[in-house]
Amino acid sequence: MSTPEPSETFISHLIELRTRLVRSIVAVLVVFVCLFPFAKEIYALLASPLLASLPKGGQMIATDVTTPFFVPMKVAMMTAFLIALPYVLYQVWAFVAPGLYSHEKKLGAPLVAASTLLFLCGMAFAYFLVFPVVFGFVTSVAPEGVAVMTDINKYLDFVITLFLAFGVTFEVPVAVVLLVRMGVVSVAKLKEIRSYVIVGAFVIGAIFTPPDVISQIMLAVPLWLLYEAGILVASMMSKPAAAEEAEPYRPMADAEMERELDAIESKQDKSE
Repeated sequence: MSTPEPSETFISHLIELRTRLVRSIVAVLVVFVCLFPFAKEIYALLASPLLASLPKGGQMIATDVTTPFFVPMKVAMMTAFLIALPYVLYQVWAFVAPGLYSHEKKLGAPLVAASTLLFLCGMAFAYFLVFPVVFGFVTSVAPEGVAVMTDINKYLDFVITLFLAFGVTFEVPVAVVLLVRMGVVSVAKLKEIRSYVIVGAFVIGAIFTPPDVISQIMLAVPLWLLYEAGILVASMMSKPAAAEEAEPYRPMADAEMERELDAIESKQDKSE
């Protein structure tokens, strides 16, 4: 049997990659087509935290001619991507998995599932807990006589930024576990730099949240707690590996070697 040429192998990988990409795009488009009639309702759901914080009679505005059409479409497309995300990740996993070792496959699938779940949890945390606090603060500090009317496109950019900030923040445990499993850093080192991580968490909170202390704390504290959770999970996963490494290698004695050879020969005789 002839071995395939490197060029043939590369082309076959490209064809498979194209197939996986096409399947992922089709899945997102199918979900988007199903959500298209409800694009306005989906945007209204996204905008409800701000609308609930506006004073009586307050509303959002559209400053561009095409904004009322394209902004709900963007929201529907992003929602479609989130709904189809498990299938998209499955296509990525199906493409990458054949090139992984068995222990990498065992570790990869749980990490992909945990990453997806944690990112969605971060978005939910931002929507249900952070948005009401942030928008309540912003509307409360508006000067007397100033009507708070946010452009819907700028509002979408703002919430996407917060969604990404909290979604990535909730990925910290996965990043910590990966760094420990890859041998980049040890659990002891992670515990040692804990104070720097706490300071960095508040700096990140100040950068990605509005200029109020409450929203900064609501990003910094989960970041710190998730870092601690990552250290805990990494410690639990590294104990079995450390126990295996603690057992020193001992070569077999002559008597043990002879018994193993006799057992092998007896099995061969029975099979014949």
